[in-house]
Parts: sequence; C-alpha cells; structure tokens
Amino acid sequence: MVAAIWRVRVMVATNDRTVAVFGGTGFLGRCIVRHLRYRGFPVRIASRHPDRGHRLFGSDDPQLQSVQADVHDDQSVADALAGAYGVVNAVSLYVENGRKTFHSVHVESAQRVAAQAHRAGVERFVHVSGIGADTASQSQYIRKRGEGELAVQAAFAGALLVRPAVMFGPDDAFLTTILKLLRQLPIYPMFGHGLTKLQPAYVEDVAEAIGRVMQHAETPSMIFELGGPRVYSYKELLGAIAHQADLAPLLIPIPFAVWHALAWTSEMFPGPLLTRNQVELMQIDTVSSPEMPGFIELGISPHSVDAILQKILSNCE
Repeated sequence: MVAAIWRVRVMVATNDRTVAVFGGTGFLGRCIVRHLRYRGFPVRIASRHPDRGHRLFGSDDPQLQSVQADVHDDQSVADALAGAYGVVNAVSLYVENGRKTFHSVHVESAQRVAAQAHRAGVERFVHVSGIGADTASQSQYIRKRGEGELAVQAAFAGALLVRPAVMFGPDDAFLTTILKLLRQLPIYPMFGHGLTKLQPAYVEDVAEAIGRVMQHAETPSMIFELGGPRVYSYKELLGAIAHQADLAPLLIPIPFAVWHALAWTSEMFPGPLLTRNQVELMQIDTVSSPEMPGFIELGISPHSVDAILQKILSNCE
C-alpha cells in the first residue's frame, strides 16, 4: 500500500510558471484552469477555438491567455508550449467522428503533446486518462486510453497520470442526462440488470487534485486513480438520483445484447444518440484500485453525489 499522506510536501513557486492546459475549455479542463489560477499559476488555455476561452473566462486576467492549438498538428502544439513550466493534457473524445478517432486523440495526439513538451523543456506533465485504462481491454475506448498512457510515458519521462472515474457536476453529461431521462420516462430502461459498479468523482475534486499534483514538486506516485467516496451499482445510483429528485420510476432491466443492437442502428445516423462503445463502457466496472493513490493521498476529502446533486437539480429546473 502507498503511504497515506505525503510526509513532506515541497511546493513550487507558481507566479512565473506558466501551465498550458490542452482541452482547457472542456467540462474538466475549465475547472482545471480555475484551480491552477487559484494556486497562482499563469495559465495558457490551448484549444482549437480560443474564442471559447475568452467567453468562459473573460479577458480581465492578464495571467490567463487563450491560444489556438490543434493537438493533431506538431507546430501548433509546439507554439502553445513555448516557455511553459507545466502542461496538463485534458483532451478527450467519447464519440468518434471522421479523423477524430480514439487512436488519433488518445494515442497519437497524447504522444504528440508529450513529445513536444519534452522538446520544449517542460518540467511537469500531467496526462488525464481514466480509471480502467487497459491495453488489453476489449473496449476500443479503454484500450486506446491504455495505449495513450504508454505513449505519453515513453515520450515524457516522469509524466504523471491522473485517472478519474466518471465525473459529475453541474452542467455535466452524466448525472444531468440521467436526471432528465428519469423525469421524462416513468419506465426507465437500465443497462443490463444495473449491476455495473461506478464510483463517480466530483469534477471540482478532480481539478483540485491536478492543481495539487502540479504544485507539489514531490508526489507519492506517478499514477493517481480518483474515485468518489462511494461505490454504487448502476441501479443504486439511479435510485439515489430518483430519490433526491422525488421521483419513483420503474427501473426495467434491458439485456446488453438489445442495447448493442440499438447502438448499431443509432450509429447509422449522423450524431448517434448511442454508440456501441458507450454500451461496452456500461458493462465494465469503473472503480479505483485500493493499491493506487488517490484523493486521500493528495489530502482531498472528495464530495459525494448527494452533496452536489441539489446544485444539479437546481440547474435542471
């Protein structure tokens, strides 16, 4: 077992150490930007659409830049990294579309950002992956996540890997979607019998963890798995959300074979509502390993789903 808490924490000065955040306008990325700024880091938001950064954060903070960067292009990445002390790669993809494939984003682009960071003399590199990343997985998404981790470690010695569980928070695509469906459907179709185990993590806790990893010069590990304080079965999670929302839906098990068939049909249309990859993910437990350091080792007491759900309920009114 890893040591529970750092005994000695060496903190770096932050006010002249720019951190470039790739994917800084996304659900997790924008939280990372806020937590890094809170810790005094100048932050460079690197994204394909820098105007999104301006809309999200405004232009009043001189220590916050939004620059154009395409993780598929070496020169674009190199330009975004110039003079940076640290890098966070929070770019992710959940549905493949054209040249944006799990391999191109989670492996090739991750390797590109890490390699360019190494060439630029970046001191600290944090790569956001996911719990369960495994090069031997039958799920293409999880397999490419695992291959991406290996590619990053090969390109940047000392890269830190952060593996969050499924993340939740106001305006998320997880609990908010479930809540909307529970409200609309008196009979709720579950994935299988609802036995898949989930350990949802609050997005702000994950961003805080990344901020601490970036600031502390010494860490107890190179890999962190970030799961929330409670492990749910999918059915238990649906019940907890329904209870807080004063709903009483009838939860009906639907075999995964049926979901796969529905996803296959959905993928025939542009912007599919459901993909086979998403169905595969719902067949796999996403729970942090007790052998891996996580929130506790970083000195963070993670928020529960119940503690945050009222905010989400208010946003969905």
